[in-house]
Amino acid sequence: MFQFSYAEVMEDDLNVARDRERQILTRSIDLLEAAKESARYDKASIEAIYYTRRVWMRLAEDLRSSENQLSVEIRANLISIAIWILKELENIRRRKSTNYQGIIDITIIIRDGLK
Repeated sequence: MFQFSYAEVMEDDLNVARDRERQILTRSIDLLEAAKESARYDKASIEAIYYTRRVWMRLAEDLRSSENQLSVEIRANLISIAIWILKELENIRRRKSTNYQGIIDITIIIRDGLK
């Protein structure tokens, strides 16, 4: 029988959570790239906007939680990024922008930082 220390179990849980976050962000990136390629406001655009919106709203909610272990400064910076992305998504939804690439670039940077 194996016995693991609490720290080992917590490290495994953290790695699983980060992997899940990377997968979610990758899905968002894939949807945004498909929407950008279609060059129209269509089903792909709607799916990308709403999926990405849900992802960033959930991330912002988690970042506001007192249980989040990131530093206050990092949390504030990520919340600012989330707000910018949500505003850009709303501009795309209202057909005032097509800045998918900006959102894609920022999301890639965030995803790749989850190591």
